[in-house]
Amino acid sequence: MKKIKAILILGVIIITSFSSCREFENDFLEAPVKSSLEESLIFSNAGLARSAIDGILEPMGQTNSYRGRHIPFYGFNTDTEWNYNSSSPGNSTGELMIYDAKPNNAQMNRDNSSWAMIYRGIERANICIVGIREYGSPEPGNELGQLLGEALTLRALYYSDLLKTWGDVLPRFEPINSETVYIEKANRDIIYKQIIADLGEAAELVAWPNETSATTTVEKVNKAFVKGLRARVALAASGFQQYPNDGVRRSNDPELSVDKMYKIALDECRDVINSGTASLEPSFETLWRKLNEENVSAGGESLWEIPFADGRGRVNFSFAVRHRSVDQYTGQPRGGIAGPLPTVFYDYDESDSRRDITCVPYQWGTAVDGFSQQELVGLNTWYFGKYRYEWMNRYVTSSNDDGVNKIYMRYAEILLMAAETANELEGVEAAKPYLKELRMRAFDPADHPTKVDDYLNNISSKEEMFTAIVNEHKYEFTGEMERKLALIRWNLLGENLREAKQKMMDLRDRAGDYADVPTTLYYKYEADGETLDIYGLNRGEDVSPGPEYSAQDWTNLDDNRINSLFQEGIDPDTRQFWPIWQVFIDNSNGKLYNDYGY
Repeated sequence: MKKIKAILILGVIIITSFSSCREFENDFLEAPVKSSLEESLIFSNAGLARSAIDGILEPMGQTNSYRGRHIPFYGFNTDTEWNYNSSSPGNSTGELMIYDAKPNNAQMNRDNSSWAMIYRGIERANICIVGIREYGSPEPGNELGQLLGEALTLRALYYSDLLKTWGDVLPRFEPINSETVYIEKANRDIIYKQIIADLGEAAELVAWPNETSATTTVEKVNKAFVKGLRARVALAASGFQQYPNDGVRRSNDPELSVDKMYKIALDECRDVINSGTASLEPSFETLWRKLNEENVSAGGESLWEIPFADGRGRVNFSFAVRHRSVDQYTGQPRGGIAGPLPTVFYDYDESDSRRDITCVPYQWGTAVDGFSQQELVGLNTWYFGKYRYEWMNRYVTSSNDDGVNKIYMRYAEILLMAAETANELEGVEAAKPYLKELRMRAFDPADHPTKVDDYLNNISSKEEMFTAIVNEHKYEFTGEMERKLALIRWNLLGENLREAKQKMMDLRDRAGDYADVPTTLYYKYEADGETLDIYGLNRGEDVSPGPEYSAQDWTNLDDNRINSLFQEGIDPDTRQFWPIWQVFIDNSNGKLYNDYGY
């Protein structure tokens, strides 16, 4: 598969040659490259245009872009996830997660950070869109139509990430020229309306998963993903969010009303569901094994992934179960910069199959003669089990990158968005079938009468269904860095973060909902000598199961760690967005400035 760092050099030359200002002339090579190829030739030829389209994604793989900054840092902290850098006072990385980022943040205040790289990708998309429209005769069903749809989608994807990270941003929908080098921010509603329209057009142009040779892999844009992204963007556009002058509210634009946006989202989700071109994996574990095994075949649960090459990308490097040294599973002793809050494991139903995939209480210790064992960590340190070197088919040897893709959207989100919008527009009974499908996958068939049927039958109001959807989102998506956007648009960010602190205090004190959580774990090793057999994780497992088990205290959760979820004295709802970094303000010719009190 062609991945971010495996883009054809021709594609890079094409994009670089047509860039329209100094900022973009040098955006891949050290000096501008002259190309003898004319735009009319490139964008009328599907093969040449494909290389240009692939170049749109290349900025994601740059060191300080998605690869090394945006994916590891944006999305934290939430009511289910935290980054362990948060607990170091004065840590510039931690400030990004505790709602205390500053414009001069040492990690992000760089001219090659994700703000710049996203706009680099947008400029490349703009060049492709203009070129294909002018020279390519794109139509639904032809190759250039597919490529135009991909370019429109990738531009919308970049803008959706800009909007959720910074709020009001620069509106660039044409290639830069001498008159548009310096422009002002636009009201986000204008951009939302544009990308919703663009995604509507793209959905008419691209093929369903496996419908053509262009959509056989989740590393290429397909109709199911486009429709899902349009639904996600519509919900964000109509959702609650912080505005510069009047705090947290919904948009006042009637075109972005809840009724209109939820109708778009519900229609798009139902189109995907009814198409039969995507579905849940048979088990939750299968989904995550496929990611780690780098199975990129379309038609399953994953709808689109950021496609990192073997020597690029830091998904497992950042989020995998921690490996303390080179061992039998990896030549890269990394992972574990973040994890689920310690309460999350105990919030799951004990029979929910998602629990033990999402929340892992151990790390892989320092290897002896190349062989490592699992080791319990502590109540205050859990890891995301969705990402595991031990599930990879490849032995990673790079010191910095692992090459595992980042799932950007999966079918489970389609079902939850369908449930949420159906509940709002049509009532609780219309939402139940979508929630039922997720819970049927989560629980053993023997438990379906109680955990699925009875559970759903006990939901009788719109409010109860909404609460169930918020909870199901936690059980399904913890560790995927999707929660923050959802909490913001539900107007639950500050409320749930404050509640999460209190819940951790209750767990520390073994009070309230956590009164019966054991204070000691018991463990031994299985016959393979590496796998832990743990007793005491479930409520009521309070007595040693036998002399062959060793004991470990399970109470280490102090106030400093709890309070690191967000900065004391700051209301997260006043810091829903990062500031625009100072380097970009200083070089904006006076056009850029920060809102939200930064």
